[in-house]
Formats: sequence, structure tokens, C-alpha cells
Amino acid sequence: VHEVNEANGLVMDKTAPNWPASIAAVGMALTCYPVGVQRGLMTRPMALQRTLVTLRSLLAAEQSESPQAAGHRGFFYHFVDMATGRRAWNCELSSIDTALLMAGVLAAAAYFHGPSDDEAEVRRLATALYERVEWDWLVGERGTICHGWKPETGKLPWHWEGYDEALILYLLALGSPTHPIPAASYEAWCATYRWQEVEGISYLHAGPLFIHQMSHLWVDFRGLQDEFMRAHGSDYFANSRAGALVQQRYAIRNPRRHAMYGE
Repeated sequence: VHEVNEANGLVMDKTAPNWPASIAAVGMALTCYPVGVQRGLMTRPMALQRTLVTLRSLLAAEQSESPQAAGHRGFFYHFVDMATGRRAWNCELSSIDTALLMAGVLAAAAYFHGPSDDEAEVRRLATALYERVEWDWLVGERGTICHGWKPETGKLPWHWEGYDEALILYLLALGSPTHPIPAASYEAWCATYRWQEVEGISYLHAGPLFIHQMSHLWVDFRGLQDEFMRAHGSDYFANSRAGALVQQRYAIRNPRRHAMYGE
């Protein structure tokens, strides 16, 4: 309640005063509402109404090249004003944050699968939001997906390369029924991977632990292999387990003697 504008469903990026909404946090919230229902933290009707308010606001928010819009070509700005939903801080139109939002949008559609008019509307709104994202627009010359775009300067110079939290981004972009990226884009991303040994464990390397966890909020990766994972006899679930063990071993070894590190 404290972090949500119940009039539009937007969720604060953090609890500092006058802070904007993070569009990724909205995706996380949409994902959490079904969990809240299942855990008895909120009722299904309450979660349904919060979800509907959020999806209606997202679909109605301005999409244009205007620097004051909420988004463009189906993507949303990284940060938006909590009250108006318009772009905050001259931030970028963000491919990864839009992907995290859409993962939540699709999670809501999967959960609210009942026959009622309200649950059918969730599915209809979710489909409309997902299908209008022009993922292919942000594919760069090397095939990888660009981090984003600004109305003032155009596309950003950085692309999603090297194993990172963009796994969910590439999956949603590949699966789009309206604006899919080519299979070659996924192959271009995998070509930037690094398999290496850290703390005595060999795995597809990514440093931060959240990289090994974030995409798993929405996808059960057990047994799912792409060409890279087949070649290494692994999958993304096993790899994330390895990533967690690497973190644990480092914390136990604690070579820099950080306080609070340990088993």
C-alpha cells in the first residue's frame, strides 16, 4: 500500500520521498500479486482489481516520440512519475525494464485464467501490451538488443552482450507474435558468453547473484537447453545453482575480510 499509487497501479522504485515509479517494479508487483493470493496475504478480488487498474493505466499511457510520454513503440521509460505516469528524470526508454514489466504482465494473464469478465479483461489487456512492443526495432547491427533509446539522442550505444539479466528479455523478444527478433539475435547474444572456472566451479559466468536469479522468477529453466548449454552439459537452472555456490564459497573464503561474510 505504501509504495503503490492505487489510482494507476504504479510502484515506487524505492521509498525515498518524491521518488518516481520504476517500470520494472511494476512488473515485479504484477508478479507478486498472485503469490500474495496463494500465500493468503491478499484476496483474489483485491489482486484482480489492482492488476486491472495497473494494466488499464499502462495501456492508456501515452506512447509517442514526445519526451514527456510514458513510452514509445510499446516500450516504457525506465522511470515514470508516480502520479502522471510520464517520463521522469530524462531517463531512457529501457529494453530490459520493459521486459521485466512484460514478464509481470504475462504472469498476470497466466494467473487470472477464469471465465469472468474481469479476468478475461486482464488477458486481453496483457496481450495488447505485449503485442505492441516492437522488440525488433532495438536490434543493433551486431544482432544483439540495444539497451534503449532517448528522444533527444536516439538509440543508446550499449547492447545486451555477455550473460546477464537479459535472458528474459531475449526470450520475450523471440516469442513475440507481432515484432519478434530473429533467431540470429539470440545466437549473437550467446556468442558473447564466457564459460569459466571460479572458486573451483565451472559455469556460464556472471558476477552479480541477481543475474542468476532474476529471469527465473518467470521461467522454470530446469532441463531447458540452448546450443550453448547443450555443449556444456548444463542448463540455466543448474547454472544458477552453480552461481549461488560460487557466491557461497567466496563468502566463506572471504579473502578481503568483509564483515558479515560467511557460510
